[in-house]
Amino acid sequence: MSADFTDKPAPATSAYRAPGAAVASATLAAESGAPYIETPTAYDAILLLGFGGPEGQDDVIPFLRNVTRGRGIPDERLEEVAHHYRHFGGISPINEQNRELKAALAEELGARGLALPVYWGNRNWAPYITGALQQLHDDGHRTVLAIATSAYSSFSSCRQYREDLADALEATALSSTLRIDKVRQFFDHPGFVAPFVAGVSSAIETLRSEHPDWDLDRDVEVLFSTHSIPQSDADRSGPPELAFGAGGAYVAQHRAVAEVIMALSGLSSPWQLVFQSRSGPPAVPWLEPDINDAIRELPAAGRKAVVVVPVGFVSDHMEVMWDLDTEASETAHEVGLRMIRTATPGTTPSYVAGLVDLIEERITGMPEAQRPHETPLGPWFDVCRTSCCENARLGFKPALAGLAP
Repeated sequence: MSADFTDKPAPATSAYRAPGAAVASATLAAESGAPYIETPTAYDAILLLGFGGPEGQDDVIPFLRNVTRGRGIPDERLEEVAHHYRHFGGISPINEQNRELKAALAEELGARGLALPVYWGNRNWAPYITGALQQLHDDGHRTVLAIATSAYSSFSSCRQYREDLADALEATALSSTLRIDKVRQFFDHPGFVAPFVAGVSSAIETLRSEHPDWDLDRDVEVLFSTHSIPQSDADRSGPPELAFGAGGAYVAQHRAVAEVIMALSGLSSPWQLVFQSRSGPPAVPWLEPDINDAIRELPAAGRKAVVVVPVGFVSDHMEVMWDLDTEASETAHEVGLRMIRTATPGTTPSYVAGLVDLIEERITGMPEAQRPHETPLGPWFDVCRTSCCENARLGFKPALAGLAP
């Protein structure tokens, strides 16, 4: 059967569950719905899940239609966002970054003697998840472990990937054939945190070298930046029974990671969590403060420099290149601040090794108590819990790797 899928699939109408299973299309170890899977599982393929991005000017509007599907946004409004991509020739770097990450994962798996091929599929642009699932099935694989290129809990950063897996399985008619699990959210895994610690430490050393007379605990502020999402979606992120309050698990996880990065960097400079890349209508509350608003307030607080840490992102894709390296940088220049933007994990050895550590957790069935994590919130769950990360506007749709709904 052909693996040539050239468009985003329609939303799934259901998700197949084996007789007696609590989790759709899960492995035998995970289908019970236990929060942590401590039974070894023999996977035969890895699936890297990406967001996707355009790779030419003609791709930009069709890509944005995919991203906003079901929201009724006219092309005229999409063009307001499209100019970010058009500024860079209509090419998002995210696909090439995922090609590099796929290769790096394959190399690390091979170095550890793990004979697991790595496939890659996107939610919103080619290569689509549907094509990746069909291809790995055609290649004879049946038991798959997925890794989403997103570290935190929310609808857009976790559940939507799980819904897209359900969509792709239904579109390929492989729901009862493939078993697909997903690694846990890795926001506080040491492999994800380490590159940010290194970046902050390097930025501070640069400022110390440039301005030896500065009091870095007073003159520099660290802004931890992540993607803004609707307040209502943030409030619903994570399992409801954990009762995180305003901002839900999404905000709690980011704050916890920021605290760890500051501590491991040995800094006592002021810091705050800020948000970027808002795309919703003004009447709908989204997470704030916006990074540009926060930067504009820093001179009045006596700051001379700002270190921007893109803690919500795994690579330097469009939201980093435009919203931080272009817009935030211009704002800092306008108000007279020295700005340093630290690197994202990308394909740094610690990050790649950390992702393979997560794969090995599931292969070996590592007990919860032995799993590395840098914050008190971890380790996060292998199987997403009931009612986790609801989309406030659309409710729950069929999804894999978690308990219904």
